[in-house]
Amino acid sequence: MYAVVDAGGKQAKVVEGAKVLIELTGAEAGATVELRPLLVVAEDRVVSSKEELAAARVEAEVIGVVKGPKINGFTYKSKANERRRYGHRQRYTQVVIRSIAV
Repeated sequence: MYAVVDAGGKQAKVVEGAKVLIELTGAEAGATVELRPLLVVAEDRVVSSKEELAAARVEAEVIGVVKGPKINGFTYKSKANERRRYGHRQRYTQVVIRSIAV
């Protein structure tokens, strides 16, 4: 069984026990958060209508806040001797999926 969830404006395919990076939620480590399912695929059926998804639940436990990969950027303007280097590391909430219920 797996589900596609909406996590901070992005979608992620999750299975029970998987560790997933989602957008920052502001929840403490050890807290339980509920993710909104967009699609649930069970062994014998697919749940995708709004009425069926209202009863579906995906619960995850927050592990903590982690940093993503470093992104190096460089901008310049030709013939003006204008150059700038910058770096960025996005912060994510790491969660482990505890249960997927239909």
